[in-house]
Amino acid sequence: MNADNANPYATLKPVTQVMSNPHYEKIGGEAGIIKLVDKFYDYMNTLPEAAGIRTMHAADLSHTKQLLVQFLIEWLGGPKVYSAVHGHPSLRKRHMHFPIGEAEANAWMSCMRHAMADVVSDAAFRQQLEQSFSKTANFIRNN
Repeated sequence: MNADNANPYATLKPVTQVMSNPHYEKIGGEAGIIKLVDKFYDYMNTLPEAAGIRTMHAADLSHTKQLLVQFLIEWLGGPKVYSAVHGHPSLRKRHMHFPIGEAEANAWMSCMRHAMADVVSDAAFRQQLEQSFSKTANFIRNN
């Protein structure tokens, strides 16, 4: 085997690079996600349609915000900060003790749409995120 044929895979990228989710960088990394989460909870505190889901949260949202930031960092393709601390997200299981129906999923999505409008300037990217968030919001419905 000559030097040119020594490693026929030398020019291939590692699978983790090929399979990575580019959304983390596109949203602005951790700083962009923190902005999104802060705006999301601002809307949860102020939108009338979100009053019901707001009561499902503690008065102090610090811990909840931290969890959502960690989850979104990982979900959007960043470092595995959520699962390293909390294990598999198991979203349905973690939300099972809350009555989540169509109205609650829609209220959550309303908050997220408003937050994305404030934070995500790329309309096509915002639409991609909305589709993914909508699937997730409907996935955790339990009534």
